[in-house]
Amino acid sequence: MEFAIWVVHVLVAIALIGLVLLQHGKGADMGAAFGGGASGSLFGASGSANFLSRTTAVLAVVFFLTSMSLTYFAGKSHGPVVKPAAQSTQPVAPIPAAPAVPSRAGDKSGAIPK
Repeated sequence: MEFAIWVVHVLVAIALIGLVLLQHGKGADMGAAFGGGASGSLFGASGSANFLSRTTAVLAVVFFLTSMSLTYFAGKSHGPVVKPAAQSTQPVAPIPAAPAVPSRAGDKSGAIPK
């Protein structure tokens, strides 16, 4: 089962790369907005979702699902990633207290002026 998910995951990744490279960017129709050419869509330069963008969205969802499935199988087959620490039998040394700071009762250099 895990091998089949790996195969689907790799194929979807390759298809996603290809679809993203086939699509043109949002700035590609910028010349059409200023009269430099005809825009290819009814809704202007931004356009509606076409076949390539919808297919990319579907493949992205499949890619995320296969990623989560592979993560689940990896965690299930290999056990926990973080293993509990071994208990030490040595006593822990206490933390020394901070040294006392002498007070300056007559010193008003740190006082806030009124």
